[in-house]
Amino acid sequence: QVQLVESGGGLVQAGGSLRLSCAASGRTFSPYRMAWFRQAPGKEREFVAAITWSTGSTAYTDSVKGRFTISKDNAKNTVYLQMNSLNAEDTAIYYCACRRVGGSYGDWGQGTQVTVSS
Repeated sequence: QVQLVESGGGLVQAGGSLRLSCAASGRTFSPYRMAWFRQAPGKEREFVAAITWSTGSTAYTDSVKGRFTISKDNAKNTVYLQMNSLNAEDTAIYYCACRRVGGSYGDWGQGTQVTVSS
């Protein structure tokens, strides 16, 4: 029911920055949390960051703390991931996901590729 579309991925050199966006659409959009996950080829999907929609509270995996910032624009139904000081370990497909109150991350976008050259 909820459609999520990621954008902003691309090729960047180590030390550079990218900003990903995830635009949500649907009849209504009232998530509990929005999150970013990533998956590299041959690797398990990994949690990156999340934001609680109503309060703006955030959470990050240890490997991106201090480098990545998740934010949102309620009016645009959009969540962002600002990625700074990128390194080769950040290379992955980044996915946006939505979690409803009392549920799990059931809605996912198609992903956007982030490639960091070393």
